[in-house]
Amino acid sequence: MYNFLQSKQWQKLQDDLGETSHYEKTPLYTYLAIEKSTPFGKYLYLPYGPVTDSEKGLKEAVSALKSLAKSINAIFIRIEPQDLQNAQILANKANFSGLTIKKSQNLNPAETWVLDLTGSDEELKSKLPSRLFRYYRAMGKNGFTIETSKDPKDIRHLLNLQQKLAKKKKIGTFSEKYLKTQLAQDFATLYLVKTDQKVVAAGLVFDDDTTRYNLQGAQDEAYRKFHATGMLTIQLILDAKAKNLQKFDFWGIAPEGASKNHPWAGFTAFKKTFAGHEVDYCGDYDLILSRTKYAAYQIFRRINRLIRKIK
Repeated sequence: MYNFLQSKQWQKLQDDLGETSHYEKTPLYTYLAIEKSTPFGKYLYLPYGPVTDSEKGLKEAVSALKSLAKSINAIFIRIEPQDLQNAQILANKANFSGLTIKKSQNLNPAETWVLDLTGSDEELKSKLPSRLFRYYRAMGKNGFTIETSKDPKDIRHLLNLQQKLAKKKKIGTFSEKYLKTQLAQDFATLYLVKTDQKVVAAGLVFDDDTTRYNLQGAQDEAYRKFHATGMLTIQLILDAKAKNLQKFDFWGIAPEGASKNHPWAGFTAFKKTFAGHEVDYCGDYDLILSRTKYAAYQIFRRINRLIRKIK
């Protein structure tokens, strides 16, 4: 039972960000619960957690979380258990007395695309898009280089590219402080694609013992025709293979049947050019301890979303 966002490494990141978190590991479950604040009270957020492979484990984890939530006067607990069978368990309200359970909007992707890195180098190369691989092999001749960095000053390159992309796609992005704190972790590496000393694409990846997670990335749209992101992604994959990692997680795709206007439609089409497979998760559920305060929080949340759309 393991998930990177429910690990001690992820807890250290939260600590470095100034968050208050709670970690518990038992034979049946693991959870990392992060305290979040609203004008109506606190809630606990478990990114891709709790981690468990049994109904008993989920029930015991929820019972422990309920006690923790009451101890800090939290109004609800937001969980994202990954195994799809957990959705069926949560649907049976009789399993969780004293809690109101509501399906919530997903904060982390409920679907992702994963590439298997096991096997020979030649087998892996056969899984890479042939057109992008040609660009990758010719990148030196075409004046492109790819570098890695742990320098916090270099985060500005990723941030600038992300902000331009976010404005175009009308999606959110992270702060400079957040990205710098991520890069400061032992598991993080920043990649930069350059031409004529200009950074035209950047990616921030996280590695654990088995998997490389491709969490952050963006490119200069003026260099789309040179496939800067494609060259970068192939480098990320080949380097992960060289580290003897087993999987490359592209980190999020649009849901099956999503419209062409979905903010992730382009990302999804690109990721699926690699010979990976889809992995589906349970999604977000709110376990509500105070219905009145939770209702007020939901109204506040809807008003905030409306204001952001207007802006």
